Amino acid sequence: METVIRIVIIYLVIVAGLRILGKREFGQLSPAELVTLLIIPEIVSPALVRDDPSLTNAIVGTTTLFSLVFVVSLLMHHVRPLEKVVSSSPTLLASDGRFLAENMNKERISPEEIYTEMRKIGVYELAQVRWVVLESDGKISVIARPGADRHTDDDSPNSAGGA
Repeated sequence: METVIRIVIIYLVIVAGLRILGKREFGQLSPAELVTLLIIPEIVSPALVRDDPSLTNAIVGTTTLFSLVFVVSLLMHHVRPLEKVVSSSPTLLASDGRFLAENMNKERISPEEIYTEMRKIGVYELAQVRWVVLESDGKISVIARPGADRHTDDDSPNSAGGA
């Protein structure tokens, strides 16, 4: 029964910490934040398996990590130079219908990954693309040329009803 109580207490501390961090933290974790959150099981494990007889170390360790993530997030929001150091900047992967091979190689992005993102917005030819950007959060944005002929999924070359 003591194990169940320990798990409930640790669970409540982690849920409270995640709620305090806010919604942004869930959708856009930086690599440092993700690693920090992955460390939590190592911190709480001894308290759950009774290697550490008190819950205090687990709670202090977990709240310290959440506090660090929160403080770094606040500092990055208010101190722009720090944001540039901690976060990556967007990278242009294609411009005016041409791949930028050097940037793609540096970021380890294949043409097929770009074509996949193009298809999601209904663009099937690289010539229809003005820019492709690898965003700071790791997502790929495709900006079509003005007037690019976009197709719906029903119009795609690979669909049964397509042209």
